Amino acid sequence: MPLPTRPPVTLQAARAKAGIAPGVPSPCISVCEMDEARLACKGCFRTLAEISQWSRMADADKIAVWQLIEARQVPAAAP
Repeated sequence: MPLPTRPPVTLQAARAKAGIAPGVPSPCISVCEMDEARLACKGCFRTLAEISQWSRMADADKIAVWQLIEARQVPAAAP
């Protein structure tokens, strides 16, 4: 049986969910499991370093991580 698919993790969706909360929202969706091949969380697509540093990052750095998260979800082009 195929695994259910979920919508991509995006900054726009996280902001909509966070409402009027200040700052850049966390990408965490409470699916905390590491993908050893990608070295990133299967839920939020962050690396361990990004996860551990998130609370200390400036908003500009968080937005840069969000850009990486969104790029990590784009399927690689076939050779």
